[in-house]
Amino acid sequence: MLRSLFMFKSLLAAILLIVSIVGYAAENTNPVVVMETSQGTVVIELWADEAPITVENFLRYVDNKLYDNLTFHRVIPGFMIQGGGYNSEFVEMSGYASIKNEASPSLENDRGTLAMARTNIVDSATSQFFINLVDNDFLNQRGTSAQDFGYAVFGRVIEGMDIVDAIATVPTANARQHQNVPVEPVMILSMTRR
Repeated sequence: MLRSLFMFKSLLAAILLIVSIVGYAAENTNPVVVMETSQGTVVIELWADEAPITVENFLRYVDNKLYDNLTFHRVIPGFMIQGGGYNSEFVEMSGYASIKNEASPSLENDRGTLAMARTNIVDSATSQFFINLVDNDFLNQRGTSAQDFGYAVFGRVIEGMDIVDAIATVPTANARQHQNVPVEPVMILSMTRR
């Protein structure tokens, strides 16, 4: 009887362990992208469960190699680095149609998060994204007007934030009617799914 009870408890413990491992794996199925830059490697987890439209859009650019050989064309220390729109000659990439802005009060523009860049039109994001260098609370969604709608956060740097910080220190200047452009291009060499 004692032996049967011990075997039952052992079996129950094994089943609980398997269920917890399977549950953990199911919870951690967000896509991961490896971004090779001219400064080093940055690894990004995308939050498909939180921003499905934005992640699908971003992965379409990744899968079709449209981010490869583009630049971080806007670098502002203490704020963010922005890329995904221009090559080293400052020719703008022709991208896909704009997407719905999935900004949400629960997705905050905190240090290390990725968000979609956009114009003053709420649903104007296409390919350009930025990585927050600090907590940028003023970019969070605070309302439904264009001014208060915010910027859609869709992922976070999980490795290589030191590379992002290094990019933030490169010298910048005004170039081709743009401000805060790196003097020497900082390249996105490639982006691939892990």
